[in-house]
Amino acid sequence: MPMTSEQRATLEDVTQFVYHEARLQDEHRYDDWESLWTDDGVYWVPANGDGGDPEKVMSIIYDNRSRIALRIRQFHTGKRFSQTPQSRLRRLISNIEVLEDDGRELSVGSNVLIFENQTRGDVLWAARTEYRLRRMDGQLRMARKTVTLVNNQDALYSMAFLI
Repeated sequence: MPMTSEQRATLEDVTQFVYHEARLQDEHRYDDWESLWTDDGVYWVPANGDGGDPEKVMSIIYDNRSRIALRIRQFHTGKRFSQTPQSRLRRLISNIEVLEDDGRELSVGSNVLIFENQTRGDVLWAARTEYRLRRMDGQLRMARKTVTLVNNQDALYSMAFLI
């Protein structure tokens, strides 16, 4: 079924949002990245599989909005030695889809491949990212972000940046 002009415009807005978020993370612009979140935002990186209930399964990251802000404050202390020097990052985003749109919130999925260059060597991180985006004051904001790493069942290198 062909997309309507409204659906195409929504997909374009979502695509630009996802690209913008990726650039902020790649450039370690975490204050700007933090401003993309809603006050009730949840950031989840499940461990050991495709997810489930984050209250009942192991997580690599499971942060509410307060914990996201704390991570960023800790980053600004300059005492995050695992990021000295900072990782050089680049994300490649593909397969962006609007999975659901109820007029106020959107369910969005995409694939991501992250290249990290760090003193310990180069690492590739592959993941499926799912967003719950909320329309607020004419802008999209993240109410939820779930990053399911392809290899999350394995021992992982230190992930000292926000994936």
